[in-house]
Amino acid sequence: MENSADKTNQKQRGKPFQKGVSGNPSGRPQGSRSKATIATLTLLEGECEALTRKAVELALDGDIQALRICLDRITPTLKATSKPIAARLPAGGSLAEQAANVYEAARLGKITTDEATALMGLIQGQIKIKELTDMEIRMAKLEGNPLPNVSPEEFI
Repeated sequence: MENSADKTNQKQRGKPFQKGVSGNPSGRPQGSRSKATIATLTLLEGECEALTRKAVELALDGDIQALRICLDRITPTLKATSKPIAARLPAGGSLAEQAANVYEAARLGKITTDEATALMGLIQGQIKIKELTDMEIRMAKLEGNPLPNVSPEEFI
């Protein structure tokens, strides 16, 4: 009899299906509707205007659920947006100096803490890129495979 460990090793782990390949190519055609959807659409046929008018009337009479439904249909979903930071920060200097400038601007109230956090994240990303570039150059030199003439400063 086969050992359960052998069965486990034989089973495929992770994602068993290839991306973009249907498990049932002869399944329901794209765009087809279920019986429930067809029945609902048949019942509502010709009633959409009256139902919409009723929902608006209920909303205007103070029905909170009807009001929510109407507003959900009228207003677009709010998306997070950001605006350019209005404060002028000193340009140039080392990344540590730039981080100190951001901190000082937040401390003095010239920028919000959210803006400071976003700027610090950008500086942190630049630091990471510089570290990785320096490491890549050192590794290439150790292995005797020099990289093209690209200095870390060109990335910053």
